[in-house]
Amino acid sequence: MGAVTIAGSYVVALVVDTDRLPVAEETVIGWNYHETHGGKGSNMAVAAARLGADARFFGKIGRDRYGEGFLELLREEGVREDHVLYAETTPTATGFIISCTDGRNIIVTDRGANGEFSPDDVTRRSEAITQADVVVSPLEIRLDTALAAACVAHSHGVPAILNPAPAEDLRSHDLECVFALTPNEGEARVCLGLPPDDPTPDEEIAVRLHELGVEHVLLTRGEKGVLWVSSEGARVVPALRVNVLDTVGAGDAFNAGFAVGLSEKRSMTEAIALGVTTASLSTELRETILSYPHRDKVSRRYAEVLSSIA
Repeated sequence: MGAVTIAGSYVVALVVDTDRLPVAEETVIGWNYHETHGGKGSNMAVAAARLGADARFFGKIGRDRYGEGFLELLREEGVREDHVLYAETTPTATGFIISCTDGRNIIVTDRGANGEFSPDDVTRRSEAITQADVVVSPLEIRLDTALAAACVAHSHGVPAILNPAPAEDLRSHDLECVFALTPNEGEARVCLGLPPDDPTPDEEIAVRLHELGVEHVLLTRGEKGVLWVSSEGARVVPALRVNVLDTVGAGDAFNAGFAVGLSEKRSMTEAIALGVTTASLSTELRETILSYPHRDKVSRRYAEVLSSIA
């Protein structure tokens, strides 16, 4: 069992459904209000635990009922909470979501405690990273915190995965501590200071990201699979054929599966295949955490992806 530390985020989602989205100063009637677990860091931690990893969450929550609810989730899923920190001045991060029946939505988020997770926290609690086999960070936490985690990991021979979501321009930052950068197609372009719909071919985008100093670029492309660029060139890892219902959270599933593969000392090809299989299967169910598959289900389809890699 490999140890995977997620230096990342938790966000509680407060959701209500409506027939149509309100305009400014308008009140509309909604229904089906519910609260659910969210945040890329917590998604990755749960997905990794379901794959059999010794998963640890390293991040900040508020001293409130949402934070306590998150701790209950970690206990239910078998994720270690030793390195969960409390913010002193801000609440647990929240996302307010108005979801319309036509598929559109309005989302407002408050970064809350995630914004207090700092490089100093990483330095003070570095054992959360140095005692792991892999560390993963999305960018719902501060970029300087994610890069601090990557540098601590790198200095101790621990591979660091940076998932630039939400994406930021990375061109002025030192990325030599990053083992793998894992954006989707739009995020990859934003990382280079381009619009998310820039027409530059994906392979050229991935090569330019690789030139920023990371060892591997894994550009996730939905049903087209993953474009992998390293010093040895470019390869494509195809997605698994599945009945897709909901792709939300599939990127988090990929990062978790890839991290678990690395933590088990698998080859890059095998680790990427594990990530792709996990992500593909996660799209067969709705919601995020509810969709993440357990290891036995992933193992039954893993060979299909591995054998399809050119």
